[in-house]
Amino acid sequence: MNILNKNPVVLDELDLWQQLKYGNSGAFEKLMEIYGRPLFAYGLKYSHDSALVKACIQALFLDLWQKRDTLNDTVVVKAYLLASLRRQIHRALENKRWQSGTPLDCVDHFSVEFSVQESLVEDETARNVVYRLKSLIGQLPKRQQEVVYLKFFQELNRDHISEVMSIAPQSVSNLLQAAIKQLKTRWKAEFFVVSLVHLLG
Repeated sequence: MNILNKNPVVLDELDLWQQLKYGNSGAFEKLMEIYGRPLFAYGLKYSHDSALVKACIQALFLDLWQKRDTLNDTVVVKAYLLASLRRQIHRALENKRWQSGTPLDCVDHFSVEFSVQESLVEDETARNVVYRLKSLIGQLPKRQQEVVYLKFFQELNRDHISEVMSIAPQSVSNLLQAAIKQLKTRWKAEFFVVSLVHLLG
């Protein structure tokens, strides 16, 4: 990319952000390198159409470069980018819905999948735990799934999740508490059923 000559950049995200605002293409490319994969992984939770997700990420970074002069000085870069991608994907899915006549529920969804393949977990007991936990998270309402993903997979705090999802911080806490409560309840119920089957067998 030859928008501007590259200057040395440091790895601190806020420094990269500031250098991006000043037109440093090296900082811009470094941000793409750092956050490209996390953004792609997050986008795939909304749509399995990888081409659509990639197009949204490209549009996001293009907007970022073109509007760099108007960016806020201090942001949590990861939360800002995730929130921006979320909006990009929602717009793309909405356009897809109108063009195809598909109900929104069929194209607008959030689904958590573990990044570690169960087949790579050698221990059978651990593999069963991974499979069952994945199944239980998948049974949660979509917004609870997203909160769990952002909290435990993207390691965002409550305020940053609030920014990404455009909801109040207290709503984040409520969703997370409800999700954890459901997971605990369902886990105990499944454990009871499995134990009962073993006893009766």
